[in-house]
Amino acid sequence: MKKILLLTTISGLALSGCYSTQINMSMGNMRLITSSAAPQDVMDFATKTCKDDFYEGASFLSKAGKEYSFKCVKAEENEVLNPVPGTTLTATAKAEAK
Repeated sequence: MKKILLLTTISGLALSGCYSTQINMSMGNMRLITSSAAPQDVMDFATKTCKDDFYEGASFLSKAGKEYSFKCVKAEENEVLNPVPGTTLTATAKAEAK
């Protein structure tokens, strides 16, 4: 569990120099991300964060202002990965989702 939280923190810090993106909450498979970046960058960040935590990818749940809610999805859940409206899943995320 400590490794997962450490990876999540490091991922957030690595991207914070480019634009303001941070994970406000990481509980179980839910992620609350606050970002001023473009929606595609937020989707890519969420996907990478979930994959770093050993999930298949991130599925968009909702957006309120600059806060995005995502659910990290496991492969055995057979759940469709939903991108942020107006964005797409990256090519690697699509290939791994099949």
